[in-house]
Amino acid sequence: MLLEFSFSNFKSFKNKTTLSMVPAPKIKDLDYSVLRCGINKKQYKGLAAAVIYGPNAAGKTNIISAMEVFKSIVIRGNIENGDYVFVSANEAVKKMELIPNINCEAPEPVCFMIRFIEKDMLFEYSISADLGLFLNSGYDRRIVNEYLKVNEELIYERNGSQLTVKNINTISDQLISEFAESISDKIAQNNLNDKELFLTGMFKTLYSSKIVKTIVDWLSSRFKVYLRVNMMITEPDIESNVKGMAYVDKTLNEAVRLFGIHGNDVAYMKLNDNQNLVPYSILPNNKAVPVNIFESYGTERFLNIFPIIVETLRTGSTLIVDEFDASIHPMALMSIIGAFHNDEINTKNAQLIFNTHNPIFLNRNLFRRDEIKFVDRDDDTGISMHYSLSDFGTSGPNGVRNTEDYMKNYFISQYGSIRNIDFSDILKEKMESSRDETE
Repeated sequence: MLLEFSFSNFKSFKNKTTLSMVPAPKIKDLDYSVLRCGINKKQYKGLAAAVIYGPNAAGKTNIISAMEVFKSIVIRGNIENGDYVFVSANEAVKKMELIPNINCEAPEPVCFMIRFIEKDMLFEYSISADLGLFLNSGYDRRIVNEYLKVNEELIYERNGSQLTVKNINTISDQLISEFAESISDKIAQNNLNDKELFLTGMFKTLYSSKIVKTIVDWLSSRFKVYLRVNMMITEPDIESNVKGMAYVDKTLNEAVRLFGIHGNDVAYMKLNDNQNLVPYSILPNNKAVPVNIFESYGTERFLNIFPIIVETLRTGSTLIVDEFDASIHPMALMSIIGAFHNDEINTKNAQLIFNTHNPIFLNRNLFRRDEIKFVDRDDDTGISMHYSLSDFGTSGPNGVRNTEDYMKNYFISQYGSIRNIDFSDILKEKMESSRDETE
């Protein structure tokens, strides 16, 4: 369960920015939907969902990009350029010189911090790295700071070339069997690498491969980040897929019939050994036509995302998607959002976070005020900022109560994060110039 993700000096965001999935104090909206997890007699709460609004080019996508870049750095174990282990449309995961904020006149550290709960442990992990200036690919990069906390206890902190290991005995049941503190500390200090993470290097080798595995496994499989909706391509949960045979996922078919489909059913087949499973629409005459030919793009998208939704709920994962609602009917989206808020369905603390331009989700019956997020960008500096609807409070001229019409207030710019767009003058001038050229 994700609690917080912070970053700074990342693309259009210069200052420290935190996407919080911790319920705001005194907010009681949809209180039944709040996720809960107990660790060492202390209860932690998390939000089941978050929706992020903002005009084009405000920086909404950069929040998701920051998550994916951080994820790639940890999995790769260094701040070098290189291929990402997952297919991604995010060039910044391969080229670190695309990360720093363009407004920096001198190199400033790029910082990431994440807090999440996994296997009844609370992890807080942070990296700060000097990556140089924007587009400076030849810069001699280095890790400035790195630390790990487990259950709010500092396990280690790295400041440049100095390493301090603390409270290591608080994770005694996670340490490697050959662990010897004095020897490990000395070896670790002498083998720090400026460009490599201590977490996935010396800490994994000398201290706790179990802790590192838990963190990396969560980032790899439970922290699902999609910077482009067209990257959400998946196959149903079918164990066998013999060439020429058709396979039907009962749950997926029941869902797609409710969503909308021209054919009777959807079956998955592969025509040769090198091909992935391909969805086909089964017609009344039992003929099969590829879904991408016969069905709407919305249906095709639904077939790709619904198995991911099921897997997210089943495993208690955190799903983050840029413009998740593209080509999907609002009624279907509201049902999916409702599933994450339903404590009888969402029993594993799964979370859904997505960007959108659709104002229909500005609804107190769908989202809590602390689940509604905004991103705006200063026109003069080009720097992005992030805030939640709950940040406005409930009193005063700018206060927001849960009885208000969020959508109406948004369109009159009460919350900011919106632009007045009118192309009339541009189009009028173009039409007039075209008419003059014709005459």
